[in-house]
Amino acid sequence: MFWLELLVVLLAIFLGARIGGIGLGVMGALGLAVLVFVFGLQPSVPPVDVMLMIVAVVTAAGALQAAGGLDYLVHLAEKMLRKNPKQITFYGPLVTYLFTIVAGTGHVSYSVLPVIAEVATDTRVRPERPMSIAVIASQQGITASPISAATVALLGMLSPFGYTLTDILMVAIPSTLVGVFAGALFASRMGKELDKDPEFLAKLEDGSFSFLAKKPDHEVVIPFTAKLSVYLFLLGTILIVLFGSVESLRPSWESNGVKTMLGMPEAIEVIMLSIAAAILLFCKASVDKTVKGSVFIAGVQAVIAIFGIAWMGDTFFKGNMPFLEAGLKSMVTAYPWLFSFALFVLSILLYSQAATVRALVPFGLGLGIPAASMIGMFPSVNGYFFIPNYPTIVAAINFDRTGTTRIGRWVLNHSFMIPGLVATVVAVAIGLLLTSIIF
Repeated sequence: MFWLELLVVLLAIFLGARIGGIGLGVMGALGLAVLVFVFGLQPSVPPVDVMLMIVAVVTAAGALQAAGGLDYLVHLAEKMLRKNPKQITFYGPLVTYLFTIVAGTGHVSYSVLPVIAEVATDTRVRPERPMSIAVIASQQGITASPISAATVALLGMLSPFGYTLTDILMVAIPSTLVGVFAGALFASRMGKELDKDPEFLAKLEDGSFSFLAKKPDHEVVIPFTAKLSVYLFLLGTILIVLFGSVESLRPSWESNGVKTMLGMPEAIEVIMLSIAAAILLFCKASVDKTVKGSVFIAGVQAVIAIFGIAWMGDTFFKGNMPFLEAGLKSMVTAYPWLFSFALFVLSILLYSQAATVRALVPFGLGLGIPAASMIGMFPSVNGYFFIPNYPTIVAAINFDRTGTTRIGRWVLNHSFMIPGLVATVVAVAIGLLLTSIIF
């Protein structure tokens, strides 16, 4: 029965990925229905806390976008990139990495990628180099953000083991940052120089490409409300880190001699919804624009994906834990790092770090893998660059007007493969090293 149930799970994941959007969630729910009503597995508890935290964060991020806060961040990024055009392969990914950390979603890179492509082209740096690693950096930033869905999900599962948000960040941030830098080093040597690339030279010769993009001849005016929305959002992020790091800051109550402290899931939900309210009240953010913005829509899709896929995966693993323990427990406990391969492969299939964490980490913990090792392996959930059809990858290819950022003849030999593999492998290696030292 195990193999038939596994086939159902894989088929649901495959169909959901093909459909895209909310497809992962609804196909996951369909797979869950088969597991429950056909195979008789007892459904696990749905990941309600994780979903509510994500809803709170994306509501605040959506309000930030509606208030013009993301436009302000893009304006600052553009000024920095234009001051250092020759180092675009290193500064470009740094910008997308920081944007993702602040916003909690890699989809904010859509607004920066055109700038990176334009600056690279204007300075005759092969755009493939900064564009490829910039997309990878936006994915790595997910596992370094205190408010991303993936980090929130991991925190919820590791809290019972005594690990805090600070414990996760003090490993995830340096490991992913080093990984991104290593990926940038490799990316900086990719392909021919732009003025020697035959495809680009052909475009120049036939007149189908205008080399220098037109720059605005006036200074962009950023309203104070847009700046204020950024400050408020950053305040919310800082408060989450503080409450997650210093438990004494969180309120507690005593009832019948039992002391209860405000949990981090509830703290994140209250703080981010309050920040969303403040942005709506003081920054002239439209409610209609908030819910129709790309950030909010992407976040809601993530919630639905986690609801279906994670619930199905959790039900499958718990229902088959005796069988899996017999075959895998001795191996993964002796070599915990092997579990990072499972995380990487599942993330390729799910196209979601949060859904991967929620579906597979409880299974790993159940097999006896140390919680600290899970923190070190966290960056391995950034595998969805492997198949080049994720929206940020497609966007990067389209934004590069020179044609250097591309999908290869054999599909998998695309521009993002080497930077992605280097960044992920280095980040996991550094993460496991740090966990062995710190914990």
